[in-house]
Amino acid sequence: MSDFRMIIRAHGGPERIEREEIGSTPPKVGEVRLRQTAIGLNFIDTYHRTGLYPMTLPSGLGAEAAGVVEAVGDGVEGLKAGDRVAYAGGAPGSYATVRTLAADLLVPLPDTIDDRTAAAAMLKGMTAAYLIGPCAKIEAGQTVLVHAAAGGVGSILVQWLAAIGVTVIAHAGSEEKAAIATRLGAHHALSCPMDDLAARIRELTDGRGVEAVLDGVGKASWEASLASMATRGILVTYGNASGPVPPVDALALSQAGSIFVTRPTLAHYARTAQERRALAAALFDRIVSGAVAIPIGQTFALADAGEAHRALESRSTTGSTLLLP
Repeated sequence: MSDFRMIIRAHGGPERIEREEIGSTPPKVGEVRLRQTAIGLNFIDTYHRTGLYPMTLPSGLGAEAAGVVEAVGDGVEGLKAGDRVAYAGGAPGSYATVRTLAADLLVPLPDTIDDRTAAAAMLKGMTAAYLIGPCAKIEAGQTVLVHAAAGGVGSILVQWLAAIGVTVIAHAGSEEKAAIATRLGAHHALSCPMDDLAARIRELTDGRGVEAVLDGVGKASWEASLASMATRGILVTYGNASGPVPPVDALALSQAGSIFVTRPTLAHYARTAQERRALAAALFDRIVSGAVAIPIGQTFALADAGEAHRALESRSTTGSTLLLP
């Protein structure tokens, strides 16, 4: 069977994703050719497809995958043909059977991490690692609200936070998804309407609010997140599942309790190979220790990427979703 990738030639709905046959590109200086075995699906892929994050077209899609090195270019050190690796980030284009990319984007996989787990975990898990660590600097004893707690990033955040001694309040879009968050370790799991959420948070925290909110929902949850904050807490809005947040009124942050707000991205916390490998190492340690499990809720054939996007956007998925070449 010939190699192919899934691309878009125009922004729009899932029907814009089409298949393109490709050849095998020899790696240039500093590059590696990777035979991909599993590809992760993430909400950012839909932002690229719709044009919320505009790209030069035509363009590939996808930000993470795992696979086996087929060939290395001149100047590449520490990697050789046959090595198992994974990556998250870089230019979109992971929706492919084979890919040539910069070697410093790749993270070697330990024997204890299988390819599907790596593809399901890299982007979402490294996101969780930087959100909890260098971004929000969350500590044991704090109380944290996690939105979309049964989703790809949310399910990892809930487990990781509970493992380090944080009181986790999870919010999900249905009772079924709230039950998943409970099984993942959330101390309180809610599925109430956003209009009621802040009041429930105040009840659970004796009126104090939470020290941090990790919010991948965006527009629909913004007001509830802000109203749930403790004084001098940090609101991390890291995703736009419901659309981008509205313009921020600085005075409203003061009135809410001198709140810190940040809109981070993994690229700014994984700027170098050293930073990428440090985040990946922290993630792998959590997985190997058993503190974090990576639930793979569903898989799709790579050629059915459009159907996978429809499932993700309809909120019918749980845990991580994989595309399989």
